[in-house]
Amino acid sequence: MILEMKVPSPGESITEVEIAEWLVQDGDFVEKDQAIAEVDSDKATLELPAEASGIITLKAEEGDAVAVGEVVCLIDTSAEKPEGKVESKTGDNKAAAPEKTPEPEKPTPVKETSYATGTASPAARKILDEKGIDPASVAGTGKDGRILKEDAVNAVPSMGTPGSGSRAESRSKLSMLRRKVAERLVSAKNETAMLTTFNEVDMSAVFEIRKQYKETFKEKHGVSLGFMSFFTKAVIRALELFPAVNSMIDGKEMITYEYCDISIAVSGPKGLMVPVIRNAENLSFRGIEEEVKRLATRARDGMITVDEMTGGTFTISNGGVFGSMLSTPIINPPQSGILGMHNIVERPVVKDGAIVVAPIMYVALSYDHRIIDGRESVGFLVAVKEGIENPEEHLMGGDLKRALEL
Repeated sequence: MILEMKVPSPGESITEVEIAEWLVQDGDFVEKDQAIAEVDSDKATLELPAEASGIITLKAEEGDAVAVGEVVCLIDTSAEKPEGKVESKTGDNKAAAPEKTPEPEKPTPVKETSYATGTASPAARKILDEKGIDPASVAGTGKDGRILKEDAVNAVPSMGTPGSGSRAESRSKLSMLRRKVAERLVSAKNETAMLTTFNEVDMSAVFEIRKQYKETFKEKHGVSLGFMSFFTKAVIRALELFPAVNSMIDGKEMITYEYCDISIAVSGPKGLMVPVIRNAENLSFRGIEEEVKRLATRARDGMITVDEMTGGTFTISNGGVFGSMLSTPIINPPQSGILGMHNIVERPVVKDGAIVVAPIMYVALSYDHRIIDGRESVGFLVAVKEGIENPEEHLMGGDLKRALEL
């Protein structure tokens, strides 16, 4: 029996996928539920499992875009599993080919050149060396093509002459996910009135809490007490104070959300992904850290699903993990705001009239000025700053141990 395997729907609104990589070869025997291919949608990379055991016949090439419901391979379920060694992808039968008798080498013709051709006089060579010019690139006017001093003086270095280093290049097709990300980023730049406001945050209080409770927190909950839970809590507080930032435009209407679904930007093997922490306002520090770890791991392992990346009312992007000092993050449409975190550097600051050294992070809020005014955007970022600089009061209700569930 020949089974036709069709492309399943990865999620709502997805009409086609791209064959990123076949994990088997044409004619291989596959087991039921064995991963036979990786397919890219515009939101995620998913594995395609075999629907039955048998000999597979591929009907699409790597890089092909195939519609949902289209046949991509056939499986002959009546075929029996071969015994013994299965031929490798490259084939082991190359040794059976008859050996060719090597042809006698032909002598390489020697090009006759004049002794003086391309050579430079001592004075000319000195000038060419100073200019960094290869004598072979200069036409000499002396006897038998000898390069004279005048030739060297008149020689002009060619800025278009390739150097001696490698000038190789390669081309590779962008994945469907990467192309979709590119389209969304360009769309965000072209279709929103995007502005960015900046501030700086003193991380001393967060550093002190983590220094004192990090090990205890990890021992009790099995996850680290990172910066993301503090910033997520601070963002939730700021969104409650400035609900316009937790809104988005839908045609001629503005939708304001009474919940906080926080998207977290994660760099995965196939590009940027933004899994969503649902109802983050109901999660504790432990709950946020557990969800961040779970989603980040699934994204980096290529196991994230479309549903886990759909939606989101606000995004947090941490470029600081890569060493970024400052950036202007691009809005994740149709959302209206994104917070950019950056690296933490010890900087001189003034406290109580004295110059001290403190761990400082620059933060950036990019927002859609069509529905968010300067008052809301600046106030939002100040609220985030307040929450990070005084977390016990603003994020923990005055009870630090209870907030950390210690």
